[in-house]
Amino acid sequence: MHRILTPLTSAVTYSRWLHMFIPAAAASVWFFISDAFWAPLLFAVPIGLIPAMRLEEGIQAQLLLTPSERGRPDASIAAASSSSWAERWRTVLWLEVRLLISAGAILALWLPVASIELVLSAAGRPPGGLAEGLDPHWWNVLLAPLPIIPLLVLVVLGGRLSTAAARWLLGPSPTDRLTVLEGLTEELLERNRMARELHDSIAHALTVAVVQAGAARTANDPAFTERALAAIEETGRDALEDLERVLRVLRESGTPVSRRPTLAEAERLLDSARSSGAKVDARVSGDLGLVPAPVSREGYRILQESLTNVLRHAGPVSVRVTITVAGGRLELEVANPLSGAAGLPGSGSGLRGIRERAALLGGKARTESREDEWRVSVSLPLDGIRWSDAVHRSSGR
Repeated sequence: MHRILTPLTSAVTYSRWLHMFIPAAAASVWFFISDAFWAPLLFAVPIGLIPAMRLEEGIQAQLLLTPSERGRPDASIAAASSSSWAERWRTVLWLEVRLLISAGAILALWLPVASIELVLSAAGRPPGGLAEGLDPHWWNVLLAPLPIIPLLVLVVLGGRLSTAAARWLLGPSPTDRLTVLEGLTEELLERNRMARELHDSIAHALTVAVVQAGAARTANDPAFTERALAAIEETGRDALEDLERVLRVLRESGTPVSRRPTLAEAERLLDSARSSGAKVDARVSGDLGLVPAPVSREGYRILQESLTNVLRHAGPVSVRVTITVAGGRLELEVANPLSGAAGLPGSGSGLRGIRERAALLGGKARTESREDEWRVSVSLPLDGIRWSDAVHRSSGR
């Protein structure tokens, strides 16, 4: 019983009922002119071939038949003009089906009229309409609720039939579905990338803070302690900016956000590592301005993660950073001396993140210990990155 009565308490049931009566109101005007019932069906053909008609019908169907899907990219009913003859003829068929359903809705109006006739017959008036032929008796009032039952059934079933027909005839085309799927995939990839980026930024900030605090505690030098606190403050501020930017994107996916750092700003990473006690020897060859934005942004994060790994696992040691732009590729290498087990990287997600970033851009990342050094070498192509660039642009970057 609960399952039967639940649709009657839903607002969408009655908005679908209203949807059934809209074409009935338009068709009823014709019946004042002529009794040719087939004329509205014929007139629907040229109307449905108008491309904008599919947009109008789609918006109306979304509002009244599937209001919970309104505005969703994966809505089962599309709100777009016809882009092909196939969609135009499907719109024509939809208008024909809608007119037939509305005709049933008009006939269903005779059911509440029958209830009224039964109530009036209790006062001695001969009933008419669907109740015509019954003798007027007082007990006819007991039969008055009966026509309401099939009326409610028709309201629920008619609404569901209209919704199913709209999803079939006004639903998105295979091309539209593929476009939506690609958009959702790009959004998931972008969110996954932001999660890795936030991990890199926060991990770097915490590592610098820990190293600086430990060095300041043992140095017993006020001047060094002041420099260490300044480095912790600057690194923490950068991490907070990254955190705020990511949270803003998650809250307002369509809103442009502040620019992400690129290799042109790598000096701040090197200064942060130097302020933590590391001796950084950086060599840059080639024009960083020639590096496309997606490659430059990912290169910055790879460098950040590499320096974080050095500080976390080897401490304030000498670090050699080489950045080369030549031959259509960006070559990035970070090397630090091995000092026993302390110089080896851990088993966290940092190195895996570096490899994933490189693979996303069609490049390669290699980590190895050679000649008493631990090296992270990354090679990224400067061309062939259209897909990755499209991902960033689609995310408002």
